[in-house]
Amino acid sequence: MDYDSDAIVIGAGLAGLTCARELIRAGYVVSVVEASDAIGGRIRTDEVDGLLLDRGFQLINPAYPEVQRALDVEALALRSFTPGAQVLTESGSFVIADPRRGGSLFGALRANVGSKFAKSRFAAYALGCAVASPHGLSQRPDVSAFEALRSAGVSTELIEKFIRPFLAGVFLEESLATSRRFMDLVLRSFVRGTPSIPARGMQSIPLQIAEGIPRESISLGVRALSIDQHTVHLTSGRHRARAIIVAVDAPGVAMLVPDLPVPQARAVTTWYHLAHVPPQSLTRGKPILVLDGRTARGPLTNSVVLSHAAPSYASHGRVLVSSSAVGLHGNVKHGDILGHLSELYATNTAGWDLVGTYEIPFALPAQDPPFSRRLPVDLGGGIFVAGDHRDTASIQGAMVSGRRVAESVTTHLGGLT
Repeated sequence: MDYDSDAIVIGAGLAGLTCARELIRAGYVVSVVEASDAIGGRIRTDEVDGLLLDRGFQLINPAYPEVQRALDVEALALRSFTPGAQVLTESGSFVIADPRRGGSLFGALRANVGSKFAKSRFAAYALGCAVASPHGLSQRPDVSAFEALRSAGVSTELIEKFIRPFLAGVFLEESLATSRRFMDLVLRSFVRGTPSIPARGMQSIPLQIAEGIPRESISLGVRALSIDQHTVHLTSGRHRARAIIVAVDAPGVAMLVPDLPVPQARAVTTWYHLAHVPPQSLTRGKPILVLDGRTARGPLTNSVVLSHAAPSYASHGRVLVSSSAVGLHGNVKHGDILGHLSELYATNTAGWDLVGTYEIPFALPAQDPPFSRRLPVDLGGGIFVAGDHRDTASIQGAMVSGRRVAESVTTHLGGLT
């Protein structure tokens, strides 16, 4: 039987690129096809009039083990955010930051975001996650994040005023129905590392991985239509390979591998504004996440001044603000967004310019209980599946998934004659 390549990777996101690079390093002939006009999958950055607009607010944690293993972190020129958050409450705004980095882990005691006891219980829970192994965390009895926090003695007041607004932006769901196993891994990474962005945008990450793949091996604007007997039917024709790796998001997997269960999608909408104000007038010039801990909240889940962390995101010293809301909100009135931003930053936002809006139907796979950190990637018959929906909904999970598939494909190809 004649093959066009040893392996074909469908999808040039983090998982697909990582898998392809590992297989190429092992000496295999690999083809990568990508339906869109550029690599990166969900991690894309648009350059607009001297601005860098990531498609959705995204961060990378340099403490991720796979990031340390597989990326040149120094070359990414990461720009870090202030660990913690600025929370708006009925009593005013309070900064909640890590005491090891110059703050108070759960805010000054005067902050109206829960009792001293509740804060200490949450601190103990988070620090416990930080010292546990990922395997150990994955073996804990699985319940919802909300149930786990309440069982740990964290008050509903602290959950409602700080934890829920904070984690909603991570899980992209507001009920805290996400698996406590996933929450525990998230808390572990937050305590051990500082979320950051590359100086030239989040797409720098997939671009760096792609440097290890011959340019001629990647075909853009080519969509996979179906898979059949070591054959991928593409919009450009037929491609035969000894191994087929489906490395697209969960909805795409459901189209190509209909019998494979896939998680629900978590959606998000992100707005970018140019704020015509002195930079120091917003969060005192600090790159810190801004949350709304009030009972009656506006439409936004969180907001941050990106240019405080990475001035390269906005040329000529401009002030770029990224704000997001869980779900799809294309019909929300812009005046309502500006009104909420005015409350969050305690400033007049009437003159802020909207420079970009992104509605992302599939931003993350849901990580509801029962949650498994390692789903099978070898489907049999030479078909493999990669993506954060097979691991954890994170950059770490996507890259680990790609490496796991590469290892499995290597075993599979080595057994063929």
